[in-house]
Amino acid sequence: MTTKLIVHLRAHRTQAKLTQAELADLVGVSRKTINTIENGVFTPSTTLALTLADQLGCSVHDLFALPQ
Repeated sequence: MTTKLIVHLRAHRTQAKLTQAELADLVGVSRKTINTIENGVFTPSTTLALTLADQLGCSVHDLFALPQ
């Protein structure tokens, strides 16, 4: 069973006034990785999800959710 993750990363990134490249630099990944996460192509590891949330000042639950 594959469940599609709901991703709110783009909204939080733009609210923080960061480009994909800037956020990628802050968390130590490529811009393409941020892009593929935002587009639902790639699901981040727990470590990366926690790092993204930390850099954006929110919780992992604010960035990612399972469909109801």
